[in-house]
Amino acid sequence: MRTIGLTVALLCVASACSASEGTGTLPLARVADVPLGGRTTRMDYASYDRGRHLLFIAHLGDSSVIVFDTQANRVVARIAGVKAVHGTLAIPELGRVYATATGSNEVVAIDETTLKIIARVPTGNYPDGMAYAPEAHKLYVSNEVGAAETVVDVRTNTRKTTIALGGEVGNSQYDPVSRHVFANAQSLAQLVEIDPATDTVVARIDLPGARGNHGLLIDPPRRLAFIACEDNAKLLVLNLTTHRIVASFDVGRDPDVLAVDPEPGWVYVAGEAGIVSVFKAQSGSVTMIGEGMLGPDAHVVAVDPTSHLSYFPLKDVHGATVLRIMRMQR
Repeated sequence: MRTIGLTVALLCVASACSASEGTGTLPLARVADVPLGGRTTRMDYASYDRGRHLLFIAHLGDSSVIVFDTQANRVVARIAGVKAVHGTLAIPELGRVYATATGSNEVVAIDETTLKIIARVPTGNYPDGMAYAPEAHKLYVSNEVGAAETVVDVRTNTRKTTIALGGEVGNSQYDPVSRHVFANAQSLAQLVEIDPATDTVVARIDLPGARGNHGLLIDPPRRLAFIACEDNAKLLVLNLTTHRIVASFDVGRDPDVLAVDPEPGWVYVAGEAGIVSVFKAQSGSVTMIGEGMLGPDAHVVAVDPTSHLSYFPLKDVHGATVLRIMRMQR
């Protein structure tokens, strides 16, 4: 891997920072703020490959993908040329990470070993989130403005088909139990279910109480879908078996990215206002266990299920981009 010339001093370590300063009831303690480099511009989705200990962060405003080594606690590369990058998705079994280039309406494939771009595939208008269906060898790309999913064959890195969803598309997620892909039709207040075997819509699930259902997280073992609604600051919990909303919570303004730590069942909801909410998911119930201000524009979160550390890229902390690393307090 290529190491960039960046001083990676820890700005804040647990021994020098208050664990709960300004965090309300958030059950997290700050471990460190690590510089990410680049300009103080917007960050977006992050995706973690725990086998390689690499976190891939979309630096949207710099049109680059930041590669962060979680063992060394430093940036090891910045991959340029991904115009207005929004989404990132690491697929360890392929040794690749995919990134959506919203500025050029394409998805970019990056080799995880060389950290070089190996393919570019055209998508629809405004590609954003992604989901991977391994049995079908297909990548599903949400075209937010294009009201469709672009389907990419990862064996050839070519566009296979387009699935019209009929409204603005939020994030997409793969469910390994049903082997289906779910996508938010955010302007229709629906969750759309797609069968990768046929690339057809097999269900449209109405979401009462949803406004701008953009963020999405599938919790396979508990058969739950967590849906973040950016227009009314709600988190909806959907039972994937009954297709019914089983819980609704108020969260911080403009909730965006969600992440889960499977073993403790913690679900993180990160919002544009900097508020992070943490929930405990158990069989048959979901409860909020804490909420508070994490940092400016803390709308992106990724979790390492081995160390149970959570990672929040922040675009401007005292004039610098940083990765805020947090540990859970049970």
